[in-house]
Amino acid sequence: MFLESIIKRSKENIKTIVLPESEDIRVLEAADMILKQAVADIILIGNEPDIRKKAQGLDIAKARIIDPLCYDKFEDYVKTFCEIRASKGITPEDARKTMTDPLYFGTMLVKMGQADGMVAGAINSTSNTLRPALQILKTAPGTKLVSSFFVMAVPDCQYGYKGTFVYADSGLVENPTAEELAEIAVASAKSFEALVEQEPIVAMLSYSSYGSAKSELVDKVKKATQIANKMTPNLKLDGELQGDAAMVPSVARSKAPGSNVAGKANVLVFPDLNSGNIAYKLTQRLAKADAYGPITQGLSKPVNDLSRGCTAEDILGVVAITCVQAQF
Repeated sequence: MFLESIIKRSKENIKTIVLPESEDIRVLEAADMILKQAVADIILIGNEPDIRKKAQGLDIAKARIIDPLCYDKFEDYVKTFCEIRASKGITPEDARKTMTDPLYFGTMLVKMGQADGMVAGAINSTSNTLRPALQILKTAPGTKLVSSFFVMAVPDCQYGYKGTFVYADSGLVENPTAEELAEIAVASAKSFEALVEQEPIVAMLSYSSYGSAKSELVDKVKKATQIANKMTPNLKLDGELQGDAAMVPSVARSKAPGSNVAGKANVLVFPDLNSGNIAYKLTQRLAKADAYGPITQGLSKPVNDLSRGCTAEDILGVVAITCVQAQF
C-alpha cells in the first residue's frame, strides 16, 4: 500500500530523475518500467550507442541519454564545480576529470536544474554515491545534518501506522551526538509526514524506558529528546523508550504511563547506526517486511542510494520516493 501510494503521487507531478549507472542492466530494466508506468522522466548517463545496444528488448526510447563529454554545457559544469570546490584548491584539470564521473555529472545535472533528483548505488558504494551530493548539493536551508532512514512496511502488523514505520538513522550516521540525534529525529518526522501523509509520532529508542537504567548511553538519548522537544515543541516526540514501550500499548501503560508517544510510535529513532541497521534487517527478514531505503534526508535536493543487491523493481520504488521528495 505504501509503494502504491508513492507511485500514484509521483505520477501526479512528474519529476526528472537521473540514473547514472546505465551500464547495469537492472537500471535499464527499471528505466523501461518507470517510463512505461509514467512514474518519472529519466536521464541516463553514458555513451548512447552502448546504452541502446545493452538495452535491446527494452523500451527506453523516451529516456534522455547524455554523454558528459558530448554535452554542450560540460565546460560550464567544470567551471561551476571549480567554484564550489575552490576552498579545496581544485584545478580546472581535476574538475574536468571529475565531471566525467557519471555520479558527479549526474549530481551536477540536479544542481543546475536539469533534473530534480538522482538515484544510484546499484554498482557503487553508499560513500561513492553520496559524496558528490554532499560536495555539490550540500544541506538544505536550516538543516545541519544529512542522515538517512528506511520506510518499513510490515504486513499484518497492528503497530505503527497500519504497519508502516520510519527507522532512522539506519544507513548513514554512525554514532550521532545528542544534538545530531535530535536533528535526525526532527528530520525523520518530516520525512514520515511527507511520504506517509500521516502524523508522525516519534520514539527516541534506548534499552531503558523513563529511567529504568542509567548510563552514558541512556543520557545521550535523554538529552537528544530534550533538544528535539525544544526544536519542535508541537511534535509528538518522547524518550527514552524501549522498543516494546514505543509500540505496544499494554507495555507502554506499564513502562511509560502518561506518554503521548509510548504505544503509538511510527517513527523509531535509534541511538546509533549499529542498532538502526540491525533492527531494519531483522524486521525485513523476520517479519517479511518491505524495506525502502536508505532514503537520504537533509540534502538541498534529493539523491538516494540503492543496495547493490537491488532489483529493477527496487530501483523503481526508490525513484518514485525520490520524485515525491522532489515535490516538496
